[in-house]
Amino acid sequence: DFDIVEAAVYAVAEAKPDSPVLVLADGTKRLTAFVPTDKAFRHLVKDLTGTSYSSEKKVFTKLAGLVDIDTIETVLLYHVVAGATITAAKALQADGAKLTTAAGVKLKVKVKNGMVKLVDKDPDTANATVIVPDINKGNKQIAHGIDMVLRPVDL
Repeated sequence: DFDIVEAAVYAVAEAKPDSPVLVLADGTKRLTAFVPTDKAFRHLVKDLTGTSYSSEKKVFTKLAGLVDIDTIETVLLYHVVAGATITAAKALQADGAKLTTAAGVKLKVKVKNGMVKLVDKDPDTANATVIVPDINKGNKQIAHGIDMVLRPVDL
């Protein structure tokens, strides 16, 4: 379930038609996207506000009220590794690797017990785990569903 990240991409596209986020809709560009689930966004908003919201629309509305469109764009780009199609099989062999994101910030890959985790720049939150690997496998882009929103800074 990826409705909230979809809403975020559309919001950025509407506000910034030339945003590099739009590469996510272009299957001709090689990239890997680590896509947070709706539950991941619920967790983020609860962590930032102390309040839980049940509907996806309320979660995105609250998030959009907390941060500006440039921040949403940066967070989305932090989930994209341009120029590489990293399958789950490749990721399982990448323990310790550092991936440069489209936001220009590095993520560290940790592999433990057959699970791929991504270490972001926020040391106070749990690291994201790939829970739905190899979405959209077969073209130049691949996505992996993750259980936490990656944070490019310590929030």
